[in-house]
Amino acid sequence: MIGRESDLEALRDELRAVERGALEQGGGLRAVVIGGEAGIGKSRLLAEFLGEAEASATVLLGRCVDLGNDGAPYAPFASILRRLIELRGLDTVLAAAGHGAGVLPVLLPELADDSAVPARTGAERLYELVTVLLETLSVERPLVLAVEDIHWADSATLELLRFIVRMAERGRILVLLSYRSDEVGRGHPLRSYLAELERTRRLTRWELSRLGRDQVEALIARLLGCEPDAATVDRVYGMSEGVPFFVEELIGIDGLATGEDLPETLRELLLARFEKLSEPTQQLLRLVSAGGVCVDHELLSAVFDGTADELDAAAREAVVANVLAADTTEYTFRHALVREAIHADLLPGERSRYHRRFAEALEAGPQRSATQLSTHWLAAHDLRRAFVASLEAMEEARRSYAYATAAAMGDRALELWDSVPDAQELGTRVLGVTSRTELLSRTASALRNAGDNERALAMVNAALEAAGDLPPAQHARLLRDKAQYLMNLNRPGVIELFQRALEVVPAGSLPAGDGLRPQLLTELAARYMLAARFDEAVALTSQAVDEAGGDAEALLSVAHNIRGSSLVAAGSIDRGLAELDEAGRLAEHDPGAALRYAVNASDAMNTLGRYDEAVRLAERGVREARARGVERTSGVILSSNTVEPLLALGELDRAEAMLDPALALDPPPSFRAHLQRMKLWITLWRGDLDTADALLRRWHGGLRTLGELEVQSELGVARLAAELAIARGDHLAAWEATAPVRSVSHRRLPASDLPVLAAAARALADGAFRAARDATAAGGSGEPGTPDGSGALDVVREAAGLDAVLAAIETWPTAVAWGPVIRAELATALAVGEPGDGSSGATGADRFAAARAAWQVAIDATTSPLAPAHLHPYALVRAARVARAAGDSGAVEQLAAAARGESERSGFGLLTEAATVLASSRSIRAAHGSAAVGPGAPLTEREAQVLALIEQGLSNKQIGEALFISAKTASVHVSSILRKVGASSRTEAVYRASRPAR
Repeated sequence: MIGRESDLEALRDELRAVERGALEQGGGLRAVVIGGEAGIGKSRLLAEFLGEAEASATVLLGRCVDLGNDGAPYAPFASILRRLIELRGLDTVLAAAGHGAGVLPVLLPELADDSAVPARTGAERLYELVTVLLETLSVERPLVLAVEDIHWADSATLELLRFIVRMAERGRILVLLSYRSDEVGRGHPLRSYLAELERTRRLTRWELSRLGRDQVEALIARLLGCEPDAATVDRVYGMSEGVPFFVEELIGIDGLATGEDLPETLRELLLARFEKLSEPTQQLLRLVSAGGVCVDHELLSAVFDGTADELDAAAREAVVANVLAADTTEYTFRHALVREAIHADLLPGERSRYHRRFAEALEAGPQRSATQLSTHWLAAHDLRRAFVASLEAMEEARRSYAYATAAAMGDRALELWDSVPDAQELGTRVLGVTSRTELLSRTASALRNAGDNERALAMVNAALEAAGDLPPAQHARLLRDKAQYLMNLNRPGVIELFQRALEVVPAGSLPAGDGLRPQLLTELAARYMLAARFDEAVALTSQAVDEAGGDAEALLSVAHNIRGSSLVAAGSIDRGLAELDEAGRLAEHDPGAALRYAVNASDAMNTLGRYDEAVRLAERGVREARARGVERTSGVILSSNTVEPLLALGELDRAEAMLDPALALDPPPSFRAHLQRMKLWITLWRGDLDTADALLRRWHGGLRTLGELEVQSELGVARLAAELAIARGDHLAAWEATAPVRSVSHRRLPASDLPVLAAAARALADGAFRAARDATAAGGSGEPGTPDGSGALDVVREAAGLDAVLAAIETWPTAVAWGPVIRAELATALAVGEPGDGSSGATGADRFAAARAAWQVAIDATTSPLAPAHLHPYALVRAARVARAAGDSGAVEQLAAAARGESERSGFGLLTEAATVLASSRSIRAAHGSAAVGPGAPLTEREAQVLALIEQGLSNKQIGEALFISAKTASVHVSSILRKVGASSRTEAVYRASRPAR
């Protein structure tokens, strides 16, 4: 452990943190990823630590094996689970797994019970089971889960590890992962995987460095048992370059006395110990190298062509020579580099013969792995058997939810198809695929399930090129598949593909009971619904119901679901809710349909302003997801459907506690966009403008792309962009962002239109205020209510346009709250836009009388249970703003105080800040005109906030931290204040701003 003392202590600290976190917080998981080049000492470090940890924790170790790019799915977890059963007993493990124990055979086929085949519900079921199992078993005794060489891991193993690291909430678990950094080049999947894992605060990652010369000298002394001469140290240090494994190999060479006669090449160094062994032992090591870094003893016995005694003798010599390590079940090369060197040194005949032996032994053995069979038969150049094994491995991986492995095996089978004369016959018999085109389709589906939608799309396009020879139903399914891949990629063309698929299989062309056409009709209707083409969606789902027949309850549930959601959004609320109720009834016996019903029904309740009911429905869906074992995957998506109504109810903390874990799971694009919009909204209204701005810039591309396909997403992005621009004081950007709701071609979606319309009205009012200030600063010339060529808005015309839009959707239930707010903003814009030079004879109070009355109506309306929680304090703040413009300081103080109290209780920091500024008498005086602040223009609301903090003696950095802005932005505001009040210092600015108006 020379040179690794600090690394070992860091691992000890991590284990202590796991135990301490569990005691202090009710649960703790920590993860460490250790990287480094081959031979740097990762395995040695882990072995030392795991040996220590066994005294206080349950230690589970799994290894990933190098078999090209075709690692068997979940290979390290099979050995981990076997070790767990060995340590705790099968009954204990089954009890800890609970209702999910039926999925354990996915990891350990020997546990399969033919009398009770577990339901296949997806990878999330398996991930949930393993996580719960580890959590449960780590409650009484900490658990250390170590997986070595994850650069060789299959994607299913990596996904399972990611789920555990992100989602484990109870128990005491330390996850240790190691990888060879020199194997992870550009394009290696582990690069993005590690970057994503690092975003969780549970994970620490570091790389082991090479040893310095002094450390190499100390290591040589430890190995030799005496002080080495300088020549030896120099020679070993130079050749090893500080890599500990190479140091040990060099020192381990027999007869070393000086620095002379050391190997000149890496190959010679790696094979130095090997070449000193007897021929039988060398033969054994050549054979073992074909099996991978580690080989089970029973498997090795089956492929070894000598006696058991000869095997034991050769293995013992290899272990004594420190080339192999042995435990109770398997032999492992001391270092993967040695195995690679020996395997690379095999003659072609040896390579083929040894891999054939492994393939034959695996076929006959109890732990048969089709994935490994495929690899061995291919290396043995038996293409027909490799083809059959690849097809079997494809199905085996699909059943284990290892979709990336399934796709890789499909790729291999496609490559071999033309080389196998009876490929079609074999494909039909083994996998049920009757053509290469069908195999392309199956492989594309596996790629889609593995998350590689780009390759899935390319493969289904290749399949469609030969679709002319396919039966119509199969052709239609390919078109459907392509549509789904495009949906996953958020690309256009989905509707057209579903339409083509329906043309390929017209009504009456398929056998009775074939659900393909109803499915196509329903999915096309869903796309129409998202595009706000509700009449077409209703018509298609009605057709789907007619064609589905009474027995297809799950399909009928989805059709009624889409029809009900479309009717509700179109304004036929009672009919739509009745359809949703029918969808729920039909989904009682189908978990997938039930979850889809819960998503759409809770969303409908939220859009109608029935927030408590929306939360109830979504939470019931979460319970159903929990019963299926998908609480932290599909259930999280349903949990996210509780977030928006919780925000509307003002329960920001509870909403955010559900939101962040949902985002961490990287859900499908449409759900992800919904979650991102909510994260942006809550960040903005809490008052963290800089973070909200940064998040919007980061996510805007994906949000905009989805918005081009879904009206709800388009409006959600428009609302966020507008509200953020308003908070930044940029009314023109806010007005531009609300363009969709003002477009003549816009398809109305009232629940989403209303907040965007409110933002547009606010932008118009703020623009009027800005134009009025500019006109005053310019000497009172011009009419601020009309365009001046410098970006001002035509208040009268635009207010009339917004009012007309509102009138068209005012029957929507939540318009009882949003409508008065919108009209109050419009009244404010019109009041500010009136000439203020006395020509009309109207005083400030007279001009704002209508606006103040409108805000009083809005204040009353936003107490409705249909109003989102932020809307009432918002109306109070805006009413205070108008009262300030009218010169009514008493009303300003009263309204602002009420707004501040309410927004503080709910956590709406954006409103709390605005109310605080309005409640300040200094801010009120500053608002009356330039006389209150000196020779310049009046202070903006943000500048008034900065001025108040200057008075407290805060620096620019401290001001930035208090207002969630950068120090540079704070400095810009300070400079603007100095200019406006005519001051040369911060102290003078405070003095001048505090002087009463004359």
